Amino acid sequence: MSLELRKHFEELITLSDEEFATLTSYFKLRKLKKHQYLIQENEPITNIYFVTKGLLKASYIDTHGKEHIIQFAMENWWISDFQAFYTGVPSVTSIHCLEDVELYSLSKDDLEKICLENHKVEHFFRVKNSLGYVALQKRILSLLMTDAKERFEQFSAQYPTLIQRVPKTIIASYLGVSRETLSRITRK
Repeated sequence: MSLELRKHFEELITLSDEEFATLTSYFKLRKLKKHQYLIQENEPITNIYFVTKGLLKASYIDTHGKEHIIQFAMENWWISDFQAFYTGVPSVTSIHCLEDVELYSLSKDDLEKICLENHKVEHFFRVKNSLGYVALQKRILSLLMTDAKERFEQFSAQYPTLIQRVPKTIIASYLGVSRETLSRITRK
């Protein structure tokens, strides 16, 4: 099983070889090609995903056909339509591969099982969910409180490798600005 997955868990918890083997028995490896969808809008969502290779974007298309990028996920990040995963409603986002992707899926039922079996794993997921909530709050506040230039500077500082991997049109959508506005900002 993935060395990346073990390293990721051991950033927060220590697992014996036996515990790690039990944990990873619940994960399933998936490989997708660039331009494939991991999740499409209105699907039931029963898995969360840990990315070991590649890059994805989660987006929402509004009633006017405009795409809004909710999040990116690259190596060592988790992704899903979390609202759908945790509440059972159909997905409102689509998750699309921007590069060839390798990831591990974990079902909601298996997540519940392993958290009941191993409190260290439960602690890991509680911390990860808390950090995800903090990141979401920071993103929302950035959209509300900063101008386009500041948002781009924050994005560049926080995710320097994404600037090279993601087309400017997609970065602009993530920042809530037009491609033209982003071009003006990056020329200065």
